[in-house]
Amino acid sequence: MKLYLYLKHFPSCGAPLVGGTAKAVHGLASGLAACGANVTILCEGAETEDYQREDGLRVRCFQNRVRRPSFRLAPGLKRFIRSEQEPDLVILNGQFHPSLYALATLLRKSSTPYVVAPHMPYHPEIFKSKMVAKWCYWHLLERHLLAKASAIQLLDGYHAAFLAKRKVGTNTMVVPNGYCDRDAATHLHVSAMRRSPIRLFYLGRMDAYSKGLDLLLMAFAELTGHVDATLTLQGPDQGSRKALEKMAAQLSITDRVTFLDSDYVSPSAVIFSQYDIFCLPSRNEGFSLAAIEAMLAGRALLVSRIAGVAHYVEASDCGIVVSPTRASVLRGLESLVVRQTEWPEMGSRGRRYAIDHLSWKNIAGAALEQYEQLLDRNRPAAPPVSGRAYG
Repeated sequence: MKLYLYLKHFPSCGAPLVGGTAKAVHGLASGLAACGANVTILCEGAETEDYQREDGLRVRCFQNRVRRPSFRLAPGLKRFIRSEQEPDLVILNGQFHPSLYALATLLRKSSTPYVVAPHMPYHPEIFKSKMVAKWCYWHLLERHLLAKASAIQLLDGYHAAFLAKRKVGTNTMVVPNGYCDRDAATHLHVSAMRRSPIRLFYLGRMDAYSKGLDLLLMAFAELTGHVDATLTLQGPDQGSRKALEKMAAQLSITDRVTFLDSDYVSPSAVIFSQYDIFCLPSRNEGFSLAAIEAMLAGRALLVSRIAGVAHYVEASDCGIVVSPTRASVLRGLESLVVRQTEWPEMGSRGRRYAIDHLSWKNIAGAALEQYEQLLDRNRPAAPPVSGRAYG
């Protein structure tokens, strides 16, 4: 099968994979290639490049001088799509982005089927930021993009309910996120000894509202009234870090909260080994690769119910699933503190479950079957064979 995965901002030649969407696209593409599919990642950047990454995955980058979000596709990408004769399927990665709509329009004109992989659920919370712009874009463009797709690729079956509420009836398929082999290769044992202070950790974008970091700070402030604990938040600033630092000061927990910049060099197991509990109290969340890394590192987790990984945390009993409210996050943290002696066993269960269910190759194998079934359903029926009867 010949597959193209489009992500406009996929890193150019030699650049590190930064951001959950780029890592997820790379992971799925690598898994599909390992399953025998002919896979190419399509992207747009400063220069036209056709290259293979060190891991052997092919990437075609087309020069686009327009850097801001735009309907103007790279001229080379448009020529490529128009001249390409054999693509079986194109996976469009992203959400609320004009380039996806423009490329989908081009694909329909060339009768090329496409699947939309938004990487985030269309939860009501996602419309609360830039509300007017998003609602206008949804009604004019995004809903049309999804309605015309051959399928919508979700990270969790739970997310289909949000599409149904928005009257989108397109078929859906579930393709969760997974882990790369290097994240599973190193495992640092979790000590069964009681440790003080208890070290809480968040890894991801500094997006206070979507990631529920304001809720985490408020819950943590109450927790420190009766539990000796620290909290570290690490990741790229999305404009919220100063506000979160100010909030920590107002809650009088500055001495217990640490903010760190992103670390794209250290192995995830080494990063997580410094902490006890990974916290993800998001109001809106796709899946969370960081949560998978925490499971592989044998850590206990606190995750929001909206996150696609919540199902796996519950199934393996490696943590607590909460609602994105201050009270629920606090109860979850208190519950985990009470179970402190169980953390090593919880961590081992989470690691085993992730390894058994969330490798990119296994995920890609199941995705490939779904893609093949989708194409079989969409292929026109062969015309009846006419012939002459001889008697």
